Amino acid sequence: MKYGYYPGCSLERNAKAYHQSAMAVAPLLGLEFVEVEDWNCCGATEVIAVDQMAAYALIARNLALAAEQNGNGHLVAPCSACFLNLSKADHYMIESPELAEKVNTALAAGDLHYEPGTVKTSHLLQVITEAVGLEAIAEKVTKPLYGLRVAPYYGCLIVRPGFEKKYDDYEYPTVLDDLMKTLGSEVVDFPLKAHCCGGHMTQISEPVAMELIRRLLHNAAEYEADLIVTLCPMCQFNLDAFQDNVNKYFGTDYHIPILYFTQLMGLAFGLSPDELGIGTEFVSARPALDKILSEAPTKEKPKRPPKEALPMPSLGGEG
Repeated sequence: MKYGYYPGCSLERNAKAYHQSAMAVAPLLGLEFVEVEDWNCCGATEVIAVDQMAAYALIARNLALAAEQNGNGHLVAPCSACFLNLSKADHYMIESPELAEKVNTALAAGDLHYEPGTVKTSHLLQVITEAVGLEAIAEKVTKPLYGLRVAPYYGCLIVRPGFEKKYDDYEYPTVLDDLMKTLGSEVVDFPLKAHCCGGHMTQISEPVAMELIRRLLHNAAEYEADLIVTLCPMCQFNLDAFQDNVNKYFGTDYHIPILYFTQLMGLAFGLSPDELGIGTEFVSARPALDKILSEAPTKEKPKRPPKEALPMPSLGGEG
């Protein structure tokens, strides 16, 4: 299965491990990701607050490039913010011909044009769990993550695009939980799994940011999670890089590793930590992973969760 691939700025900098692990597991799942040439930043959350028209033109330029370069019109974005912006811009251009006209007037300066609805943007997790499927993933598991207690963290963007179809439950999503169970790990209850990590509040209001991050770490610690697994570069960075700041701010002593779901997939598929970018995180994951890396691999396959625990909405379904 071939897809256009939009890495976004984070995956070329602080989230290199996400990109590295995604590229490592993709071929094992029969996925081919072709990076959009000459892509630009999606604007994250800032640009749209400053100049809405410029923001949509910035985002739509990526959609226009993807439409030109990728024949099947399907684009994958690993970053939750990028996924949201790309799909949001497309949706609003479909809804508003006036907006589409203004955006294309701006794009014309670069000899580009985007026909709304041409490109379908999906998050990487969605493609892996729906297009590949948990049964196929289970077949690739050679080193189940038995004994590893994982807290799945979705963040506040991927399951709440609002304007589009419903991908998973808005308040208590389970698709990442089911993927982790398929890999053999023990998924702990994590009530704050869809709460905000603070985003860029670390640069705006330290008290607010520290409290939002502390709540998530505390919730994972309450359920004795060995690590938190996430799917968003901003979430990973805030929980990982600012964990020491939280400890100093509140006098706490959290040491909870924050890894990407693609890194745990790679480990379960038998890839080495180095191949997956493990070791680049601020809070070392080695102590948590020792319980699975030190054990001899087993041929026994992890049991799939019961079917009722596996909501599998189709990419084209209704909300």
